[in-house]
Amino acid sequence: MSNEILFEEKQYMGHNRLSIIWRMILALFCFLGYYWSENPKPVKVAVFYIGSYPIQNIPNSGEIFFLLGLIILIISAGLTYVLHTHTRVYNGYMIIDGFWTARKVKIDFSTITHIRKGRYKRNIFRRAVYNLHSKGVIRFYTSGHDFIEMRDNAGFTYRIGSQNLSQFFDILKNQIKS
Repeated sequence: MSNEILFEEKQYMGHNRLSIIWRMILALFCFLGYYWSENPKPVKVAVFYIGSYPIQNIPNSGEIFFLLGLIILIISAGLTYVLHTHTRVYNGYMIIDGFWTARKVKIDFSTITHIRKGRYKRNIFRRAVYNLHSKGVIRFYTSGHDFIEMRDNAGFTYRIGSQNLSQFFDILKNQIKS
């Protein structure tokens, strides 16, 4: 029965706040560029002076901005279906699998000495990471506010982000006790 999955969680790339913010800012600039190309006259606003559109003698030159904005929005919608982290807990071990060419990470529960749950600081600029070794901590994060931190007897610390923290923590706690 060691192949029975006790807990499974999938996290997708399109749900990361930092990535969403960057894509929306890029799309906004593209749509503003399109608007500027359609209304090329200079504008004087209180502090800012927005000059005329520089490429006035080429017809339909701003449509590329509109097309680029649409492409960015379509890619953003498509990223909600791209798997970033797939966490599976079995009896005695856990496997964290990433997307495409990422290596699988197997964590054996017999080596875990400490487990705790925690909450990330309030920050919308947290990028998605998979198997990032930094400052003695191995991080797995896509989105959310909560994480589980485990330390093994070799000194490695694993910080795994989760959307279902209480269920994930209870299952891990039961697995580590037995």
